[in-house]
Amino acid sequence: MSRSLPAALLLMFLAIWLAASYGVRYGLMEDGQWVGLCAVPGDHWQCQVRALLGLGIHFQVMALAGLALALIAQLVTGRTGWWLAVLALVFGIPALVLYTASIAVFVVVLAGLRLVRKPRRG
Repeated sequence: MSRSLPAALLLMFLAIWLAASYGVRYGLMEDGQWVGLCAVPGDHWQCQVRALLGLGIHFQVMALAGLALALIAQLVTGRTGWWLAVLALVFGIPALVLYTASIAVFVVVLAGLRLVRKPRRG
């Protein structure tokens, strides 16, 4: 297996995750049809998802979880730290798209720096 294959797969996954995040933003959160449909509580499960996602955005849950993971990933060595950085990106990319860019930009930068850091020899 080529050494660049995991990096290419990670980039493809992150691109798909970014597209899905934009789909949620423009298809569920900002689409005007949901305002009318969600006026009556409990009729559509999408309204419940939209409400919970709105609360998560308001309390910056994804951004803060991603920041915590990215900071821990900086301290943890080896593969575990690398996977923590990937998980931080999984939280950071939707946070970046879903209205918490002020914190999420630090998540994406810290996680990206951890992903490209050379492993220590010794």
